Formats: sequence, structure tokens, C-alpha cells
Amino acid sequence: MTPPAHHVAAGGADAVLGPVLSALALILVAAFLCGRLAERWRQPAVMGEIVAGVALGPSLLGLFPGDPVGLLFPTAARPYLQVLAQVGLVLFMFGVGHHFDIGQLRGVGRQVTAVSLGSVALPFALGAGAAAGLYAWHTPVTADGSTPTLLGFSLFLGTAMSITAFPVLARIIADRGLHRERLGSMSLACAAVQDLIAWCGLATLIVVVSAGEVGSLLRMAGWSVLLLLVLVYAVRPALRRLLAPGGRIADAGLGQVVLVAGALLTAWATQEIGLHAVFGAFAFGAVVPKAEIARSMPDVPVRIEQSSRLLLPVFFTVTGLSVDLAGLGLSGVVMVVVVTAVAIVGKFGGALGAARLTGVPRREARALGILMNARGLTELVILGVGLQLGLLDTKLFTAMVTMAVVTTFMTGPLLERFYPMAGTAAASPAEPVPSVPGSTEPAVKTR
Repeated sequence: MTPPAHHVAAGGADAVLGPVLSALALILVAAFLCGRLAERWRQPAVMGEIVAGVALGPSLLGLFPGDPVGLLFPTAARPYLQVLAQVGLVLFMFGVGHHFDIGQLRGVGRQVTAVSLGSVALPFALGAGAAAGLYAWHTPVTADGSTPTLLGFSLFLGTAMSITAFPVLARIIADRGLHRERLGSMSLACAAVQDLIAWCGLATLIVVVSAGEVGSLLRMAGWSVLLLLVLVYAVRPALRRLLAPGGRIADAGLGQVVLVAGALLTAWATQEIGLHAVFGAFAFGAVVPKAEIARSMPDVPVRIEQSSRLLLPVFFTVTGLSVDLAGLGLSGVVMVVVVTAVAIVGKFGGALGAARLTGVPRREARALGILMNARGLTELVILGVGLQLGLLDTKLFTAMVTMAVVTTFMTGPLLERFYPMAGTAAASPAEPVPSVPGSTEPAVKTR
């Protein structure tokens, strides 16, 4: 049995080890079971894992008497879980960056460009507009003890509304056999463009919100640009030579160490600059030479993603500890309704309108609008950054997490309802499906 929280606090790091280990065991088992249950409902396993993380927090477990949340996740153990969660997040973002191919965005065509911009512009505008009304309803506090500005809050909420989760979207498309159709390839291309816009926008927002003074802003921007230049023009060529067949790093074990260490160090660098660690991991994954790794050590990225799959449920649980559905109250319920409505209308309307204006048939345009509403894990990453920056309080954070889960869960059923042929071409259990960047699923559909 986990010792009481006050015993843990008094015993130092050694006393915390037991609660951390028991918490990890509980998290992994709950995530696995909920992931399997989600798959039975034709949802990506990661969505079940997210629900498990929320359920282990105040929203469900906290409803039982005796403070089970404090017993299972004592305050002294949470910083250790937070560190493990961030390591898992860094490895996940490395995988997302590694699978992100900027070349696929060249020549994507008028329709993909229009749908991508429409799917970002309209939800961003609606989110920024909704921020004006929500600003007075919540009481976040930034790291320096100040209240965030309306501008920073509006920019963040607009960015958060604009997210489409590439990994979850790829799994939904693969599970329904849409990767063989124009709709599937077009949806993934649109999501890739949106990912690029969203991450660049969030990085810019963090610089603006965190820097404060103009001098600090310029320093953060300068260091960020310098790091990017070093990655592109020094690290990438060096890795290409070292990882090529016949290069100095011919052993897969050494290659894995180099890639993981590189992701961790780059994440540390962006954290030191003032950006979030996820940006460094994503950038390092993006500059790693894919062709050389595919030829000499193709299993290494898979191993890294498998490691992230073990730690991501910890991130979901740490997130869930800040989500309190039971404590929303009437104003919180109104927040949930508002942000969910804005998110759905913005994404669906932006994608549908842009698709129809560029000649996409109505049925495909409607399906595009539905698919663009899948937010999932990527949204949680963005919201976690907002919580750390002090742009969100617990109530609005809970509302936004609820919106992310609802919009993602509804994607599959709505797609089957309005694009019914999608379910008839699903991949067979042993059939390879497209690589899912940073997904919690393997590249071959086995379950």
C-alpha cells in the first residue's frame, strides 16, 4: 500500500521511490486497459490512454472518499512524475519531427493550401474573439506573479483552437482505409501544413509572452534562430556523414544513443532559451537525415517511439491531475460549451468553406471538415504549455482538455455517418499502413 503523503514528504528521495513506482504501475495498467477499450469502440488507443489519465485525477478518482488521488499520487512524488512525463513528451516530439517531411509540403496544390489556411485562420479568429469574453472569467497567474495580457491570452486561445493532431488523424485515416483515397492523402497534407503553422505560431507566442521587454524578446528570437541554423547547417550534415552506411556510427545501439542524446540536448537548449523543450526535440527530429537512418538502422526510430509510448501515459496522468471536471460549476460548463462550439465551428467551417471554394466535391469537403477536428495529444501538449506559462487557470484548462477529447472522439463516428464508404475499405489486421508520426501505435496495424 502506498504510504501516506506526509510520510513520503518526510522521507526524502528514497521514500518517494515507492510511491513513484506504484504510481507508474497503476498508470501503465490503466492506460493499457483504456487503450484496448477505446480500440473496441474504433477509436485510437491514445484516446483511451488520455481518458485514463483524466480518470486518475480529481475528475473521477477524486470523487471517492478518503483522498485517493493524494494517496496514489502524493504531492512529493508528483515532481518526479512530471519529469518522466516531460522526458516522454520530448521523445514523442522527436518522433513527430522525424516523421515530418518538409518535402511533402512542396507543390501540395491550391486545394491543400486553401484548406490548410482556412482550417487555421477561421478557428484562430474565432478563438481569439472568444478570448475577449473568456478573459474576465478566469484568473490565471504567470510565473512572475502577474496576470497575462489580453493579447497574449487571445493569441494563445486562437492557436489552441487551430490545432489538428497529425498522429491521431493518421491513425483514424489508416484504420478506415482512407490512406488509399484522395481524401486521406489530402487530409494528411493539410494536417502537416497546419502542424508547421501551429508550432511556429506557438513558438512565436512563447517568445512574446515570456520575453516581456523588447530586449529579452530579441535575445530569445536571436538564440532561437541561431540554434536552428546550427541544427540545419552543422548538425544535419554531420549526422548525415556519421549515420550513412559505412560511416562511423554503424552500430544501431550507438545510433540510438546519439539520437536520444541529441533530442535531449536540443530540448534542453530550447528550454534554456526560454522556449519549451518540445520545440528542441521536434527540431532535432526534423533535421535528422531520414534516408541514412532508413538504410543503416531503420529500427532505431521505432525503438525510440516505443520508449515514448511507455512514458506518454505518465504525461496524460500528470495532465489529468490538473483537470477537475467535478469542480467546473455552472461557469465552467458554459466555458466547455463555448470553447467546444468555437472549436468545432471554426475547424469544420474553415475546412469546408475553403474546400468548396477550390472545387472539392461536397461529400469530400464535409469529410475534410470532420477530419480536421481531430485534436488529441497535440492539443494536450499545447494546453500544457499554456498552463505552464500561466495563460490558463484550472477551470479553463479543464474546459479546453474536455474540448480536445470531445472533438477527437466524435471524428470517427461522424466520418462513418457522413462518409460511409470509409468503413468498407479498412486495412486488414496484418496490412501495413502509413507511418504514423509520433503515434502511440506501431507503423503496422497489429491490434
